[in-house]
Amino acid sequence: MSASGILVAGTSSDAGKSVVVAGLCRALARRGLRVAPFKAQNMSNNSMVCADGGEIGRAQYLQAQAGRVDATTAMNPVLLKPGSDRRAFVVVRGRPAGMLEAGQYAAGRAHLAEAAFAAYEELAAAYDLVVCEGAGSPAEINLRQGDYVNLGLARRFDLPVLVVGDIDRGGVLASLYGTWALLADEDRALLKAFVINKFRGDVAVLEPGLEEIARRTGVPFLGVIPWLLDVWLDSEDTLAVGQWRAEAAGGSVAGDRLKVAVVRLPRISNATDVDALAAEPGVDVLVTIDPDVVEAADLVVLPGSRSTTTDLAWLREQGVAAAVLRRAAAGRPVLGICGGYQMLGHAIEDDVEGRVGVVPGLGLLPTRVTFGADKILGRPTGWWRGHRVEGYEIHHGRAHLLESAVPTVENVPGAQSPFLDGFQVGTVWGTMWHGTFENDGFRRAWLTQVAEAVGSRWRPEPDAPGFGTRRELMIDTLADALERHVDLGTLLAMTRAGSLEPTSRSEAAESRPVTGRGSAVVIGP
Repeated sequence: MSASGILVAGTSSDAGKSVVVAGLCRALARRGLRVAPFKAQNMSNNSMVCADGGEIGRAQYLQAQAGRVDATTAMNPVLLKPGSDRRAFVVVRGRPAGMLEAGQYAAGRAHLAEAAFAAYEELAAAYDLVVCEGAGSPAEINLRQGDYVNLGLARRFDLPVLVVGDIDRGGVLASLYGTWALLADEDRALLKAFVINKFRGDVAVLEPGLEEIARRTGVPFLGVIPWLLDVWLDSEDTLAVGQWRAEAAGGSVAGDRLKVAVVRLPRISNATDVDALAAEPGVDVLVTIDPDVVEAADLVVLPGSRSTTTDLAWLREQGVAAAVLRRAAAGRPVLGICGGYQMLGHAIEDDVEGRVGVVPGLGLLPTRVTFGADKILGRPTGWWRGHRVEGYEIHHGRAHLLESAVPTVENVPGAQSPFLDGFQVGTVWGTMWHGTFENDGFRRAWLTQVAEAVGSRWRPEPDAPGFGTRRELMIDTLADALERHVDLGTLLAMTRAGSLEPTSRSEAAESRPVTGRGSAVVIGP
C-alpha cells in the first residue's frame, strides 16, 4: 500500500517547513482530498487551544485551517514549552505531562514517541493523506537515536521525505547536499525530493547547481518556490518575531501612524498576539528591548511569557520596567497580555512555574497573581464596548482583584474598570486572553482609544480587509504558489492519495496572481 502521508523536512529551522505544509494542505483540500497536518513534536511557546480544550502549536492550528478541517490534539501530540535553557514543560495530547530536562532529551522520550506514533495512526485512519512537518533538520545526527519527529517518524511509517531549503539564507546547495550526506543509508533512502524556497531572480542561473546536486545525490528537485510578499505564518519559535513590515496602506504622515513597541521577553510566548496589530494599516509594530523605544512608543505591549517572574526580573535589570512605569505615570498606554498582565499587578506568588515564592509586580494594576498546579485552558468570549471578543487562554497564574491595592494617582492616573477578563486603570490594560486582536471590530475600536490617548491622528480604515480575510488570502497565496511552482502530481504519486482522482485546479488558483518568480521545473538525477 502506498504511503499514508508525506514528511516535509527542512535544512534548518525557519527554512519554510510550516509554510509549505500549510500551502500543501490548502492545495490538496482544493483538489478534493481530505488532508490533516501533523507535527509529532513541537518545541514552542506559541500555542493555541483546540475546540476540545487541548493545547497544540499555533502552526498546526493554522495548517488545519488551511486544510479546512477542525484542529485536534492528534495533529500535534507532543508540545515542549521551554521554561529555561535546560528545562521544558511537556504537553501530551493537549494536556500538561510534567517536565523534560536537557539531559533527558536524547534518551528520555520513548513514551513521547509512542504517543506521537499513536496520534499519527489515528489521523492516517481518518484522512486521505497526512502532511507531516519535521522539526529543525533531519541531519541532526546527535539526536537521531530516539527521534520520532523527523526520520524516526518517516522510517516508522515508510513516509517519503521532501526536504525544503531556504535560499534566502545563503548556502542552500551546501545545506541540501550536507543534509543528504550526513544521513545513514537507511534514512537517505527515504529522501525523495528537494524544493528550493524563497527564491528571487532568474531560475536559469540556479538550474546548473540544482542539476549537480541532483546528480550527486540521486534526489530530484520538484520545484523552486518564489519569495512571496505578505505571507506570514503563526510561528512556532521566536525566529520570526520582529519580521513584520510596516503596512504600506494608511497615512504616511508621522502623526497618522501608530507606533507599537512589543517588549521582546527572553521567554516570550504567544507573540502571535500582535500579528493582527502589525497587519492593521497605519500601525507600525517594533519588537524591542530598548528602554528609550519603550518609553517613546504610542503603545507598549508586554506579551505572554513562559517564565513570568524570571522575565519580570529581566525587565528590571534592563531598565525596561522603569520605562514602563514612567510612561504609565504620564498616561501613555500600556497593555499586558497573560504573563505581561501578571507582571502589571502588585504581587506574583509562583511556586509552580518559576518556583520563586512571592515577588513584587510593577504595581500598575490592582491584582495579586497566584500560580496553581492546574493549567487553565479555554476559549472564552466576552464583550467590550459593544464589540464581541473571542480569545483563548493558556495559563497557570490566576489574577485576583485586591480592593485595597488600587494604584495611586502617582503610578497610574485614571479610573479603574473591567477589561475583558482583566482590568483597566487609566491607560493601563491587562488581560489573560490571547488572540483578542483577531477580532476586527474590537481591535480597531481599542486602537482608536489608544490613538486618542496619545493625540495621534491615526484612525482605522473602514474598507481595509479584516485579519481573518487577510489570513485566508495568505493561505490561498501559498497554495497558488505551490500549484504553479512545485510538481504536486509527482509528490502525490509517492502516496496513496495519488490513486485518488483529484478535482481540477481551482479557479482561484488560475486567476490570482502570485507575486515573485519561480519555476515548476523538475530536475532529476
